Amino acid sequence: MPSTILSVDDERDVTDLVSFHLNRAGFNVLTASCGREALDTIDVNHPDLIILDLMLPDIDGFGICEILRRHEDTAKIPIIILTAWATNDAQHLGLELGAIDYVTKPFSPKKLVERVKHLLSLRESA
Repeated sequence: MPSTILSVDDERDVTDLVSFHLNRAGFNVLTASCGREALDTIDVNHPDLIILDLMLPDIDGFGICEILRRHEDTAKIPIIILTAWATNDAQHLGLELGAIDYVTKPFSPKKLVERVKHLLSLRESA
């Protein structure tokens, strides 16, 4: 059974690009365009990994990380932050709040797929 990845971004072009490349790599991909939709999708579908933008229209990515890390059933889901926000402070805060990786836009879809595969392989071997 393929792993399920949730891509959260309010820019449809980004979720389409991420979905295309991850689907091609054999993953099942779900998308959400805001924080509330992401949390609802996580609650129902329990994804294996989340790719999360920081700048969302309702709950920002930092808030989503905090919410997920507070609950036992979501605390261990790997999160990759994928954002245009390239400051060291944002990266530090994202990782401090529980993200496992931080990728800035523009990004290489091929490298993102490699990171997803690597993180999921680490999770499976743990």
